[in-house]
Amino acid sequence: MQFQHPSVTPLQHSLAQHHLAGLRDSATPPAIFRQHVDCLASLLAAELTRDLPLQSGTVQTPMEATPAFRLKGRLAIVPILRAGLGMTDAFLRLLPDAEVRHLGICRDEATAMPVEYYQKLPDFNPPDVAIIVDPMLATGGSILHAVQLLKRWGVPQIRFACLIAAPEGLQQLTSVHPDVQVFAASIDRQLNSRSYILPGLGDAGDRIFNTP
Repeated sequence: MQFQHPSVTPLQHSLAQHHLAGLRDSATPPAIFRQHVDCLASLLAAELTRDLPLQSGTVQTPMEATPAFRLKGRLAIVPILRAGLGMTDAFLRLLPDAEVRHLGICRDEATAMPVEYYQKLPDFNPPDVAIIVDPMLATGGSILHAVQLLKRWGVPQIRFACLIAAPEGLQQLTSVHPDVQVFAASIDRQLNSRSYILPGLGDAGDRIFNTP
């Protein structure tokens, strides 16, 4: 099942394919799995931040003054607990001054519906850009809930980075929030009857944190 939408950017990179192979391999041990997650998240971070707004200025080199550009506005990285933590450090390496705002949203295994169990977003002063990170986009329930929370906070621009996305989840997200830019390392075939991604990579949180 193919999926295309103007707001969805699949990651096109040979290294992405290499690290995806390591993630999908059921024999990959947790420590190596985490390394693959971090490398893929780094590639996604570079792609997602490619066109962030800049402000112009001047810096003094050892030789002379020269025009220079720095990121404009405030950014927040928003990992969806717990699996999103595995991608957070890669984004922080490129955006060391970003805020980190955690959202605890899990899936009810009986209903496949999102359950919010943690959020401490303030009532004021939202960032200019929020970057949600979560390895998997399956049904779309968790990301829809996260976007709703951030929009309620007043965030004007929201972007989402995931390792693997199912077409069903992308359809949900782009239908409800077409303004959210999505960056995915892979768009997989489909969901199975239990709402797990095929071919997928299993449970990302369990494999990151070694909790089978």
